[in-house]
Amino acid sequence: MAFTGPVEDRLAIRELLEAYADAVTRCDPEAWGATWAEDSLWSLPDYPEIGTTSGRSAIVAMWVGAMKHYPGIIFQAWPGSIEVDGDRAAMVSYSSEVYDQGGATKRDRGRYEDQCVKIDGRWLFSHRVFTNIHRQG
Repeated sequence: MAFTGPVEDRLAIRELLEAYADAVTRCDPEAWGATWAEDSLWSLPDYPEIGTTSGRSAIVAMWVGAMKHYPGIIFQAWPGSIEVDGDRAAMVSYSSEVYDQGGATKRDRGRYEDQCVKIDGRWLFSHRVFTNIHRQG
């Protein structure tokens, strides 16, 4: 894993990840959806009931429904690596989530394998795969 490619692109991708985390914490579907490319794909293999969703509209609709189960969520994310190659980039990122569920405070930590694409000068997620690392609570 490495940080390669132009610094300005790596910073923009990091800002994309931060905007995503902020939108999750604020439960803002418009801001969250704005981080995804139109023809994107989101896969959650550790959640077979969700599986893989394709297309920004379908991803946002699925997320809106799922977020009802995570009241009071605080979502943090940071990159482990960002490798930029032209208008495409690969990123490994990590997340830490704290939320209330069933009368208990839960903590989840996970890893994302991300593909990003630069469209009209703006970086967006085109492919995200989430894997749980640790659950508590």
